[in-house]
Amino acid sequence: MHYHLIGIAGTAMGSLAGLLREAGHTVTGSDEGVYPPMSTLLDDLGIPYARRFDPANLDPAPDVVVVGNAVSRGNPELEAALERRLRYTSAAATVKREFLWDRRVLAVAGTHGKTTTTAILAWLLESAGLEPSFLIGGVAENFGTSFRLTDSDLFVIEADEYDTAYFDKGPKMWHYLPHVAVVTNIEFDHADIYRDDEAYRFAFSRFINLTPGNGTLVAGWESPVVRELAPRSFAPVESFGLGEATVPGEAAERRPPGTGEVRSDRATEPEGLDRTLAHPRWRADGIEYGAEGALFNVYHDGECLGDVTTPLTGAFNVRNCLAAIAAAVAVGAEWDGIVEGLRTFRSVRRRMEIRGEVDGVTVIDDFAHHPTAVRETIEAVRQRFGGRRVIAVFEPRSYTAQRRDFQEPYRSALNGADEVVLAGLFHPERYDADSGMDPDALVADIAADGTPARYVPETGAIVGVLAPGLRSRDVVLFMSNGGFGGV
Repeated sequence: MHYHLIGIAGTAMGSLAGLLREAGHTVTGSDEGVYPPMSTLLDDLGIPYARRFDPANLDPAPDVVVVGNAVSRGNPELEAALERRLRYTSAAATVKREFLWDRRVLAVAGTHGKTTTTAILAWLLESAGLEPSFLIGGVAENFGTSFRLTDSDLFVIEADEYDTAYFDKGPKMWHYLPHVAVVTNIEFDHADIYRDDEAYRFAFSRFINLTPGNGTLVAGWESPVVRELAPRSFAPVESFGLGEATVPGEAAERRPPGTGEVRSDRATEPEGLDRTLAHPRWRADGIEYGAEGALFNVYHDGECLGDVTTPLTGAFNVRNCLAAIAAAVAVGAEWDGIVEGLRTFRSVRRRMEIRGEVDGVTVIDDFAHHPTAVRETIEAVRQRFGGRRVIAVFEPRSYTAQRRDFQEPYRSALNGADEVVLAGLFHPERYDADSGMDPDALVADIAADGTPARYVPETGAIVGVLAPGLRSRDVVLFMSNGGFGGV
C-alpha cells in the first residue's frame, strides 16, 4: 500500500513513516523546512519527500493520505486531496489500524514524564528479552531511534493528549487501544486545545475507560486527579508513588540488587484490599540521589523486591522508573531483566541531556516547559550537580507557558535556580495584555524573591548576555519545548 504523509517532517510523522516502511509499505511525503535530524532520518530510510506542499506531490495518487497534526485547511496539498476525494486519515488512526489491533499495547499517558517513561518501559522489556515494538516521542538513546517494529505481540507507545488532526479534535491517545494504560500524572496543560481543567480531565478519564478488564491501569498516586479517576477503571489498578528520600550513606538496609521474586498481584491480592487504593501498591523507598543517578528499594504491596540503580536522577525520574516497572511486570517481564534495564538505561534526547562542557561550564538541554516540570528539572539538576551554581534559561514557548495564570507558578519554579534568564515570548500575539504572561513583571518578581533574573527578548542575544558572568563549575540549564532558535 502507498501511504503519502503530508507534514512528514514532524517527529511523530517521521517516526510513523519509518514504521510504515519497516512494515513493507511504499511511503512518500511532503513538508516545508525539512532539516536534520528528520531529513537525515528520511534519507537514511530511503523515503522520498518533497520540500514544499504541492498538489503535484499526489501524482500518482497514493492509496492513503495521512494528514499531520500541524496541517490545516488551506494547505494546497490537503485541498487537492479533498477535491480529488482521496482516502485520508490521521497519524494516530494509521498507527492503530496498521500496528495496534493485533498486539498488546502498553500506552503511556500523563502530563509529565510520558516520553522518558515510554523509553524506560521499552528498554526494560528489551532487557527482559521481550523485544517490543515501540513508538516514542523522542530518540531513545539505548535504541538510537524513536520507533521499531518487531514480531513481538507487545507494542509500547507514547500516548499524547494533544489533538489528532484538523478533522479529529480528540486526543491521539484515544486511538491507542491500551492493554496496559499508564497515567503518570494529570495537571492542566495545552490551553490551546482544552478549554478548561474539566475538559482536560475528561480526556484522561476516557483514556482510562478504554482499558479492558483483563488489562492493567498503572496510576501515579501522587497526582490527586489520577487518584480521583483511577477507581473508575474496569481494569485492575497498580498504583505507584515515592517513600522517603535520603542522602548518600543514610539509606535503609537493602537486599542485594536483583533478589526477590515479583509475584502476580492477581494471584496473591490480599483479602479485603482497599479498592479505593488509599496507598500506592508500588513504592520506591530509601532513595539516594547523587552524581551517578539514583538508588532505591522497590516495594510491591509491602514486600521489598530488591534495590535498583538508574543513571537518572530526580524524584520525577524515580516515579517514571516505578511506572515502567509496574507496566513491565504486568506483561510478564522478569525481575532480573528489569534490574538490568534500569541500570543500563541511557535516557532520551533533550531530557536533561548534557550538550557539552566548556571551561568547566556544563550545558544541559531539557524539554521542560510546564511549571511543574521546570521546578522538578531544576531540583534534579541540583541533586546531580550538588554545590554547583545553576543558571536556568527558560523559553515560555507553549500556549500554556504564556498564560497569565501560570505566571505565579513559574515564579515559584524558577526561584529554585541560582540565576534566571527568561527568553522572549514565542508568538506573543496569542494572548492580550490581560491574559498573557508579562515577562518584565515575572523577572521583577523573581528578583524580588532574591534570585537574580533577566529578561532577554532576543533569543540570539542570550549567549552574549550569559557568557561574561559564567565561571567554572557553573551549570547552565536550557528549558524549552522548542529549539531556542538554534542557540
